[in-house]
Amino acid sequence: MNEANWPGAILFDLDGTLVDSAADIATALNLLLGEKNLPGFSNDAVTQMVGGGVQLLIERALKAHGQEAGRDRIAALASRFLEIYTPRAADRTKLFPGVRDLLKSFHEGGIGLGVCTNKPEGVSRMILDALGVAHLFGAVVGGDTLAVKKPDPAPLLAALESLKCPPQCALMVGDSAADANAARAGGLRVILVTFGYTQTPVRELENDGIIESFAQLPEAITALRAPRS
Repeated sequence: MNEANWPGAILFDLDGTLVDSAADIATALNLLLGEKNLPGFSNDAVTQMVGGGVQLLIERALKAHGQEAGRDRIAALASRFLEIYTPRAADRTKLFPGVRDLLKSFHEGGIGLGVCTNKPEGVSRMILDALGVAHLFGAVVGGDTLAVKKPDPAPLLAALESLKCPPQCALMVGDSAADANAARAGGLRVILVTFGYTQTPVRELENDGIIESFAQLPEAITALRAPRS
């Protein structure tokens, strides 16, 4: 692909990148914890627990309360979390500023778009549909779509296969170490957002660019189109 036409496809993380979903995640998590007579967490605290899938969210929440849990209990709690969360997943979740118009612009410009998230695929598709942007994406790969999830590169490569775009012609936009590491392992360039959900500040992660709002994404992409020495 000619650098001037790069990227042929852009993959996006969901939570903390395309959508601000902390309020709905926190509501479901706190309802679950309440069932176990455990106190809930603030939205800000929950953003530090998101990333890695539902089971890791549960594990981090329990650890924050000084509790350890085995695999079976984590799996059972994760299943119950999804029962609580799914019907509420789009109650207060919203696209970050500028996302809708930018996605539409990329789509109309012929760039393939995909979502690659560690959230289950079904609820991810439901959120995209509720927010009116599902039709813009040619691929949605969730944390349960494959046997592995980010930071393994396989979900990104599966999305790119659906979009018929090789990794060297693609860009990943995310907010966490899982996104950065998956992109690096898969041979994609990666731009990270500063407003997402991450345990490690994005400036400490390997990246090809950092943006503070989606208004900065076109310029960041233009900078990456410059020939690399």
